[in-house]
Amino acid sequence: MSELQDVSTNASPIFTLFDSESVDRLTREHILRLMVGVVGAVRIRGFSSPQECADIMEGLDHREFDAYDENLIFPPIAKIGPAAYDFYGSHTLTEEYWEIADEARRLRGTLHHGADPMDLALARIGRAWGDDVVPARSQGRDMFAGMIREIPNGAKLHFDEIVREFPGILDETPASFLTLNWYLSMPEYGGATRVYRRRWRPADEIHRDGYGYDEKVVENEPVAVVRPDAGDAVIFDSRNLHAVDEIGGAGRRVSLSFFLGASGRGPLQIWS
Repeated sequence: MSELQDVSTNASPIFTLFDSESVDRLTREHILRLMVGVVGAVRIRGFSSPQECADIMEGLDHREFDAYDENLIFPPIAKIGPAAYDFYGSHTLTEEYWEIADEARRLRGTLHHGADPMDLALARIGRAWGDDVVPARSQGRDMFAGMIREIPNGAKLHFDEIVREFPGILDETPASFLTLNWYLSMPEYGGATRVYRRRWRPADEIHRDGYGYDEKVVENEPVAVVRPDAGDAVIFDSRNLHAVDEIGGAGRRVSLSFFLGASGRGPLQIWS
C-alpha cells in the first residue's frame, strides 16, 4: 500500500484511502475495507496454484463459449454461464436463465479433475470471511454464480449494481457489493483493471457509450489499477466505475467471476 496522503485543507486530516493493495492472504479485514470504500482493489497473489490454473484451462480448451448480446455489449465478451443482466425486461428470471445455469454448472464440474473450480474459490473466500458463502436467491431459488469470461478487447467504463439495474430481483437486498475475478490465464501484457473512486450519477447518462460511458466522466478521479498474474484474484466494489484494458502479446485473459454481497446477517451472498 502506498504512503497515506492527507488531503485536508485544515488541521483535521482527511485521507483519500483508495489505493490498490497486493496481499498473499485475503482476510475479513480486507473484505470489510473494500465494502466501506477505504481501499480501491485488493489483489490476492497466488489465490490458486499454477497447476490448478493449467488444469482448468486445459478443461476449457475444447469448450465453446457463449457471449453477451453484441447489440448491447461490444467489443464482444465471451462467457460460460448466465448473467442476471442478460434477462432485462422480464421483471423476473425466466426459465431460460435456470436452464443455462444448470448447464453451466454441469460444464464447470468437468474442468478440474471432475470437480468444480467454483468450490475452490468459495472455500478460500469462506475462510477469509469466517462465515458461510451462499447463493443469492431470487423467488426462493438459488441464483447462478461463477461465470467464466474471456475479455481480449477490453471492457468499457461501466458499473455493476444489480439493485439499481434490475430492482427487485434479489430476495434479500445486500448492503454492500463486491466483485471477485479469479484469473485462470493472463496475456503477456495489457488486460489491467482500472477502478475509479466514482459512483454512477444520473447526469452521466449524457455520456453513455453503448453499455458503458465515455471516460471523461472519471477525469481527475482517484483510480486503483490492478494488473494480476494467472492464479491471482482481484476484488473491488463493482458500484465504482471500472474498465478493462485491451490485452497484448501471447496468452488469453480468462477469469472465473462472481459478485459478493453482505447482508444484515453473517453469510456472504453470491451471484453472477
